[in-house]
Amino acid sequence: MAKTLLLFLFLSIALISFGQKKYSINGTIKDGTTGEQLIGATIRIKELPQSGTVTNSYGFYSIYAPEGDYILLFTYTGYEPVEQKISLHQNQEVNIPLQVKSDLKEVVIRANAPNNDNIASPQLGVEKLNMAQINQVPVLLGERDILKTLSLLPGVKSSGEGNTGFYVRGGGADQNLILLDEATVYNASHFFGFFSTFNSDAIKDVSLYKGGMPAEYGGRLSSVLDIKMNEGNNQNYTVQGGLGLISSRIKVEGPLVKDKGSFMVSARRTYIDFFLKASSDSTIRGSSIYFYDLNTKANYHFDDKNAIYLSGYFGKDVLSLKNTFGTNWGNSTGTIRFNHLFNSRLFSNTSLVYSNYNYVIESFLNNEGFKATSKITDVNLKEDLSYTLGDNHTVKFGVNLLHHTIAPGDITAPESSSFNNIHVEERYGYETAAYISDEWKASNHLTLLYGLRLSTIFLLGSGTFDTYDADGNVTSSKTYTSGQLVKSYTHLEPRFSASYVLDDANSLKFSYNRNTQNIHLLTNSTSNTPTDLYVMSTNNIKPEIADQLSTGWFKNFLDNNYELSAEVYYKWLQNQIDYKDGAQLLVNQGVESQLVYGAGRSYGLELFLKKKYGRFNGWIGYTLSRTERKFPDINNDQYYPATQDRTHDISVVGIYQYNKRWTFSANFVYGTGNAVTYPTGKYNVGGLTTYSYSERNGYRMPSNNRLDIGATLEGKQHKKYHSSWTFGIYNVYAHRNPYTITFRDSKTVPNTTEAVETSIFATMIPSVTWNFKF
Repeated sequence: MAKTLLLFLFLSIALISFGQKKYSINGTIKDGTTGEQLIGATIRIKELPQSGTVTNSYGFYSIYAPEGDYILLFTYTGYEPVEQKISLHQNQEVNIPLQVKSDLKEVVIRANAPNNDNIASPQLGVEKLNMAQINQVPVLLGERDILKTLSLLPGVKSSGEGNTGFYVRGGGADQNLILLDEATVYNASHFFGFFSTFNSDAIKDVSLYKGGMPAEYGGRLSSVLDIKMNEGNNQNYTVQGGLGLISSRIKVEGPLVKDKGSFMVSARRTYIDFFLKASSDSTIRGSSIYFYDLNTKANYHFDDKNAIYLSGYFGKDVLSLKNTFGTNWGNSTGTIRFNHLFNSRLFSNTSLVYSNYNYVIESFLNNEGFKATSKITDVNLKEDLSYTLGDNHTVKFGVNLLHHTIAPGDITAPESSSFNNIHVEERYGYETAAYISDEWKASNHLTLLYGLRLSTIFLLGSGTFDTYDADGNVTSSKTYTSGQLVKSYTHLEPRFSASYVLDDANSLKFSYNRNTQNIHLLTNSTSNTPTDLYVMSTNNIKPEIADQLSTGWFKNFLDNNYELSAEVYYKWLQNQIDYKDGAQLLVNQGVESQLVYGAGRSYGLELFLKKKYGRFNGWIGYTLSRTERKFPDINNDQYYPATQDRTHDISVVGIYQYNKRWTFSANFVYGTGNAVTYPTGKYNVGGLTTYSYSERNGYRMPSNNRLDIGATLEGKQHKKYHSSWTFGIYNVYAHRNPYTITFRDSKTVPNTTEAVETSIFATMIPSVTWNFKF
C-alpha cells in the first residue's frame, strides 16, 4: 500500500509538469574569495517576477524559463548582488562567484533585488542562523555557541541556566535530531552541558526545523538541527584562531588543488587541567578536567558533475578527581559523500555516515572500585536525489538504511571491589526509510510542499527479550539468535506545507506533519548528562508518534529590512516514556520494567520580529506555550505540566556596528520557571526526615532573567594579518537564577523545613578573547 502511494504521488507530479517547451539554467554559486559553496543563495529572473529558486546544501541550483533573453539576479545575505545577461535558446550552465560586501552599511538589498523568500517559501518554523550574528552574541566565558544562540529564538527553550540542552515546542531533549554533516550527534554538550560540541570556527550553515519538517528528515519528533561544516578555502592557505580565558582554538584551511579541492582542520581545547597540575593542594594536583574537539573536512571536484566530500568530528570530555573517581565521554562521526549531476534536472548525493557516542565512569577507591561503560554506534547509508521537473516543480526523493548497535552498559571491577561484574546485552536494529516530496508553485500566490515518508524499525537478535506487564512483571521471555527478527514497526508519515502570498510583503502559511521516533532517551535529569541511556523501540517500547498542526502570518516591511511573524501550533504526542519513581536506569538489564507509557500535548504562540540588515540588527522573540504529559500511574491519569513547560519566554538580541572597528551587542532573556515537584508533607522514621509528595510537577521554580553584553574591537588592517578582541560580561546585574531548590531540616529552627536555592552563576562573569587570522 505504501509503495503504491509513493508511486501515485510521483506519477501525479510528472503528469502535471508537461507544458510549454522550456530550458534549464543550472550551476553552482560560490564565495568568490574562498571557493566555498553558498547554501541558500537566491536566483531570480528579472523578467519573470514570480520565478526563483535557492541553492541546495552544495551550492547547486536549477531554474527553468521559456526561450528568450533574460537578466539573472544572484543574491546572498552579506554579499554583493550579481546580474548576468543570458540568451536562453538551450539548456545553460551558469556558475557565479559572489563577493562579500566590504561595508556593513551597504548590506541592505533594495526593492529591485527582492529578498522575500520567507514570504514565498512554504516552510513554517524554520530558522536560519547567520554565523556572523552568532559570533557577535554574548555568551558564557566568551565561548561562541550555536546551541545557546538557538535558545534565544521563539519556540526554543534552554534546559537550564548556562546549559546547551534545549527543548523545541514542548518536545523532550531527545526529540531533537542534531546532524553534523549528516551524522547524528547524540550528546552535543561539553562540561555537563555548559558548552556545546560545535566550534563555530568550523561551521558554515545552521538550519533549525521546528515545524513543517521536510520529508527527507525523520527519526525525531520535535525538531531537526542541520549543521554543515566549512569546506575550506580552495584559493589560499589561511590560519585563524583565538585565545580565551578557558580555551584556545585554531583553524587551518587551504587548497588541495586550487579551484578543485580544499581542506579544513579546526581544533579547540580547554586548559583548566594545566592549572590543576600546578596546584599546591595535593588533593587537587593530579586531577583532570578538560574537553577538546576536532573538526576536519576535505573535498575534491573531479569535474563540474562529480565531487567527493570527507568530513569528521572527534570530541571528548574528561573529568577525573585524584584517587576518587573519573568519567569521560565523547562523540566521533565520519561522513563520506559523493555528489553527481546526471543532467541539468537530476542531482544526486550518496552518503556513508558513521556516528559513535560512548561514556566511561570509573571509581578508584580500593574497596569500591569499578568501571562502567556504555555506547551507541550508527552506520547509515543514504541516497538523496533532487529532480527539477520544470519551473513549478522540484521533487526530492531518496532512501536510507541505518544500523544501530546499542551497548546499554557493562560494569567491571577488581576482585577487591564490593561491586560485581555486570554485563547488559547489546541490542541491534535497522531503521529504513524511503521518502518523496514535491515543492509545487501552483500559482503566483500559492506554493505547496507535500510528501510522504515511510519508516520501519527492525529489532534483531541475538539476546534474550522479556515482555512486561503494566506493573513491570515479566510475562514471557524468549531468546533469539543473531540476526533473528524480534519486532518491527512500520509507519507512514505524511508531510504538507502551504504558503499563500497575499502581496509582496505578506503571506499566510499552514503545515501538518507526522513524525515517528525509534531511539529513546531514558534519563531522570532535566538536561543531557554523560550517563543518559539510549534504547530502541522494542517489544515493550513502542515508537513515539507526534502529529503537529501549525499556521502563521509572515510580513516584511521597510524595504525588506524587517521580518515579522506570528505562528501558532498544536502537537499531539503518543507513546511517551517516563520512569517510575526510584527507577534504576544505569546498567540494568531489565530497564524496560522501570518505565511507564503515556501521551502528551503542547500548544503555543510564537512572535518574532527581526531586523536583518544595516549597522543595527537583531531580533525580539516571545513564546506563550503549554506542555503537558499524561501517564496512567502518575497524577491520577490526568494531564500535568511537563518539566520543560514554561508559560512565557522572552528574548531580545541587539547587535550594533558603531564604526568599522567597534561592534557592540547585548541580549536579555526572561522565562517562567520550570515545573517541579515539591514535598507537601513530612514524617520522621528512625530520626530521619522523609518527605511525601502529591501531584507531579505541581509547583514552579522562580522565574529567571539575565542580561549579557559584549563588544568586539577589530584590529588595524594589515595585508596578511588581522586580529580582534572580544569582550563580554555574562549576567551583568548578577541575578541569582535558581538552578535547583532542595529541602532540609532547618539548622536554626527545630521541627521546621527550609528550602535551599542553588544558583550556578550568582555574579557577573567577564570574559575576553583574542582572535587572529593570517
